[in-house]
Amino acid sequence: MKKLLLVSTLFLLFAVPGNVSYGQILDSPPQDGVFSDLEPDIRPIPYPPLRDADVMWAKRIWREIDMRQKINQPFYFPIEPHNNWRNFMTVLMDALKEGSVTAYDISNTDEFLVPLTYQEIITRQIDTIHRVLTRPYPPYDEYDTVIYSEFDATRVMRLRLKEDWYFDKKRSQMMVRILGICPVMIKEREGEEFTEPMFWIYFPEARPVFAQAKVFNRKNDAARRSYDEVFMKRIFNSYIYKEQNVYDRRISEYAQGLDALLESERVKDDLMMFEHSIWEY
Repeated sequence: MKKLLLVSTLFLLFAVPGNVSYGQILDSPPQDGVFSDLEPDIRPIPYPPLRDADVMWAKRIWREIDMRQKINQPFYFPIEPHNNWRNFMTVLMDALKEGSVTAYDISNTDEFLVPLTYQEIITRQIDTIHRVLTRPYPPYDEYDTVIYSEFDATRVMRLRLKEDWYFDKKRSQMMVRILGICPVMIKEREGEEFTEPMFWIYFPEARPVFAQAKVFNRKNDAARRSYDEVFMKRIFNSYIYKEQNVYDRRISEYAQGLDALLESERVKDDLMMFEHSIWEY
């Protein structure tokens, strides 16, 4: 009887499992969201074919985008990349580091002439400031020192665009093509703020990179646009700071303050009025 009881006890111990929990092993990391916004195969929409003979009129324009304006803030944010979401400068610097986009040195004519490496760009943005400091201990004498400040992408708050407006007589349309983009840093020295352009990139070369980078959409998280779409659909606000002219001068060289803003609007209105006058009967 005792043997039968011992056998029954051992059977119950081995037959009934204890409170053992088993963790689920995932084949892939958890997805942060109800859908994935990764589209590795997305490509920019190709330009429509254009012949030189179809361009009956053209004008070159330079304009500037200020990221501090509300409509342009998606270029500046987020400060820290997350969830496949990066600001414009982070996307551009990553592409330059990988070698998928080429940077060109700033020239007086804004041409794409001298290529720059990623390291050259970073080195140029290191500021050296000479300061005279006082030692915190006797005899409290003064000494010279040099303060180095490294590149900070958050100081890039403006973008310059170089673009050509033209009338395509084959399609009977006024068209525009962005040729180049130049990031502009806003710096401060001795209490005064000034701008410093960094480099130019050739926009058609960078379009495949911009087509992969998503931009925040205030209206719908499920319909994020790419930077390429933002530029091609003109979803930004800007002002013109130069038009092609015989003197090769900017608006700021012959107009200041309110007069400069009015001159910028005049150039913009001239483009609209030219297209309107073509269809005037």
